[in-house]
Amino acid sequence: MNPPILAPSLLASDHAALGEGAARVAALGIPWLHLDIMDGHFVPNLSFGPETLAALRRRGSALFFDTHLMLSEPHRYVGAFAKAGADRITIHVEPAINHVATFAAIRGHGCRVGLALNPGTPAEAVEPFLAEVDLVLVMTVQPGFGGQAFREDTLPKIAQVDAWRRERGLDLRIEVDGGIDLATAALCRARGADTFVAGTSFFRAPDQAAFAARFAAL
Repeated sequence: MNPPILAPSLLASDHAALGEGAARVAALGIPWLHLDIMDGHFVPNLSFGPETLAALRRRGSALFFDTHLMLSEPHRYVGAFAKAGADRITIHVEPAINHVATFAAIRGHGCRVGLALNPGTPAEAVEPFLAEVDLVLVMTVQPGFGGQAFREDTLPKIAQVDAWRRERGLDLRIEVDGGIDLATAALCRARGADTFVAGTSFFRAPDQAAFAARFAAL
């Protein structure tokens, strides 16, 4: 099993001080930062765009930008986010787009590729694409708003993706996002997850360093 990675979600930080939130993650020695990009169409919320990533890079952030595009037309924005500093670009399986062509475009910009699926989408929707991606993101809440309760009905889906990964000898990570804290992360880890997006639980933790250390021990 891959070693665990914690990816704090900047969406849960103070939006008037996003740079400080990212700097806090870096100061704790956490290498990844999760960036939730929402368009108000695919999900019922808006977040931020490429300029936010570019501004963080201009401030000197060297974090791995784990960029999650919750967009109806993600293929239209791959270049902009890659140019702004994304390291991985994750798109959703649900939009009716040419996913393989979009994966190729992401790789063509020098980024790693992720594929996400919502709680109501069966694991079988991503199965044909597993050899094409570096990461599968299993949403453990309906995306759109932070602070939601973890959905335990997504656990079998994590286990199924992990089974396919092991059966086929695939080198990909399984990420979970939504209601992730130490307890729910342990449930996901037991099913094969190795990458954990923590927003509210991280940024509201009284001791963020201890929180990160406990994740590293999962």
